[in-house]
Amino acid sequence: MHELSLCHAIVEVVRPHAGVRRIDTVHLRVGVLRQVVPETLTFCWDIVAAQEDLGGAALDIDWVEVTVACADCTTTSPITSRFSIACPGCGSARVEVLTGEEFLVTSIDVAALDVAAPVDDGPARTHERG
Repeated sequence: MHELSLCHAIVEVVRPHAGVRRIDTVHLRVGVLRQVVPETLTFCWDIVAAQEDLGGAALDIDWVEVTVACADCTTTSPITSRFSIACPGCGSARVEVLTGEEFLVTSIDVAALDVAAPVDDGPARTHERG
């Protein structure tokens, strides 16, 4: 289950960018060739987010279809088969995969900083002069 490792990697990417702000949503682009099981990814995310004190942070996943450029017939086509990346136009295996291998954090939605809220610096200190 590599989805668990992927979720830990996502946390390492987004946490520094969020700083002290709460992370509401993590937006991903995931290519279908990455062999990520959607339900397993979201299940693992819920576990990792709770473990990393990001409970409530959601994943928004944009699944990217496979497209190939064919060297023989020079067309660019989406792949509809789950079992082959051959050119759907001419059947050639001489193709370059253009999309479908992505795994990217594209953005994060974070809570706004409340600049009007007082900062708790601990107990108040007074200086007495004697």
